[in-house]
Formats: sequence, structure tokens, C-alpha cells
Amino acid sequence: MDPMLLPLYAFAVGLTACGLAGSAMEILCGRRLAFAEPYVSPAHIVRSLAATACAGPFMLANDALAARREGRIGTLALLSCGCTAVAWALALGVVLITIASWVAGLYV
Repeated sequence: MDPMLLPLYAFAVGLTACGLAGSAMEILCGRRLAFAEPYVSPAHIVRSLAATACAGPFMLANDALAARREGRIGTLALLSCGCTAVAWALALGVVLITIASWVAGLYV
């Protein structure tokens, strides 16, 4: 297998999971996804961690783009947030593939 296919597949899995989770959360709550209420709350730590773990890259991208539009961050900070979101989506994909492989191994 080509050495680049596995990381690309993991990135695609992470990006897809992030997009699906983030879109579902936006539809259910009726608000733009961000690191703010109702998605992230000190009163609901476990729910906030789960939401951030699954839809974190989407949240980061939304917050970074909103901050750039308002002039609160520069281009370099926006690029940094973009790189972080890409790395986060890749890591999320690796974790999801690992969990899926482990669960599939239990039933084989």
C-alpha cells in the first residue's frame, strides 16, 4: 500500500466525522458551531469534552474565520488555526479507525 494512502484515509475519516457531528450539532441547537455555549459549558464537562473531541476542528475553523472577519486575528494566526484543525482531523481519524478496528476484532 502506498505510504500516503493511510494518512489520507485517516484524514478523510476524521474530516467526515467532524463535519457530520458538527452539522448535526448545529441543526439540533440552531446556532453556529463554536467553542461557546451551548456546545462547551463548564456545567456539562463530559458533554463538552465529547463535543469538542468530535467536532473540534469544525469549531476551531468557525471561530478562526469569525475572528478573522472581525479583525481580531491576522493571516498567520488564521493559518496556524487551519493547520491545527487539519492535524486535529487527522488525529480524530486515526482514533476512529483504531476504535473501529478494535470493535470489528471483537466480533470476528
